[in-house]
Amino acid sequence: MKNLRQLVAAFITSSVMAVPAFAAERVLTVGSDATFAPFEILNKKQEVEGFDADLIHAVASKAGIQIKLINTPWEGLFAGLNNGERDIVIAAVTITPERQKSMDFTAPYFEAKQLIVVSAKSPIGKLSDLKTKKMAVQNGTTGDIVAQKHFGKGNTNIRRFETIVLALQELKAGGVDAVIGDNSVVKNYLINNPNSGFKLIDDTSFDKEFYGIAVKKGNAALLAKLNKGLADVKADGSYQKIYGKYFGK
Repeated sequence: MKNLRQLVAAFITSSVMAVPAFAAERVLTVGSDATFAPFEILNKKQEVEGFDADLIHAVASKAGIQIKLINTPWEGLFAGLNNGERDIVIAAVTITPERQKSMDFTAPYFEAKQLIVVSAKSPIGKLSDLKTKKMAVQNGTTGDIVAQKHFGKGNTNIRRFETIVLALQELKAGGVDAVIGDNSVVKNYLINNPNSGFKLIDDTSFDKEFYGIAVKKGNAALLAKLNKGLADVKADGSYQKIYGKYFGK
């Protein structure tokens, strides 16, 4: 009986010890606002694809983590990260001091800046010309932040939209005089809409911006994995291949 008990105990112990070896690693959820081509957009299968999607898959592979991209409206991205609904956010998110107070970012992975979009016949030629004009921005983006910085937080001429595409449609309809948005996104829109009748204005007062992959504040372990994965992707040439796919050489 003693030997039988010992055998049973040994079997239970070995079974318990074996569990971790067979337990699947948790799939991490990645929030991305798929209205920001070419960084993220939904394909016909309603899957998130684009520069950011390709990059985070490459980074995750190098980091040894499993991920699932979930299309998430911009206004809910950061709340979802903070309450645990999302583990990672990648959505052309500019690293700012204000955002760094509530979330942690990887090393920068993309350099950007703001551009002004106006009608091709518009006399507007620089940012200061918008002082008395109506302008559209995507709510909560750096375009919104820049507009508030230069023209006041309470300025009623700043019209906010859920997506940059809606802001550009408002310009097309004549509801605003200009749109302020991220350079690669508005350039991509003009390339894909050659008859839009828009032109771009690059104002020297716009600062450089840098995108980062975000994680919940204090999640140092995941941040370290992502930074290592990002560094590896840059080192082996994968990053340049992805960049070339969407932005050329």
